Amino acid sequence: MRPLCWSDLTIAARALKCAPLGGRWVKARKLVQQADAADRYRKKFQKNHPAWGNGTLMSAAHAQSLVDEPRLNDPDFQDCLFMVVSAVQRRVPGRGVASF
Repeated sequence: MRPLCWSDLTIAARALKCAPLGGRWVKARKLVQQADAADRYRKKFQKNHPAWGNGTLMSAAHAQSLVDEPRLNDPDFQDCLFMVVSAVQRRVPGRGVASF
């Protein structure tokens, strides 16, 4: 996965907010895995992945449904942001997110 920017985190959180509460952690992990796979694809083939983009988390999230940008004081959005950050922290470089 390519280096993160603030917009990667917020757009991924907007994608998570569309998911049911019980499926958000799985979706967060999947987005990180997709960004990681897209980055490997980009490096190997010198072009963007057809579904997941250029290897950024933002690009992978843009392939999903997104809610409009919520305010940062929205507790549900905060939870989604924390899940995205947690999924990124648990990332195993080159393999996506560790499963536990």
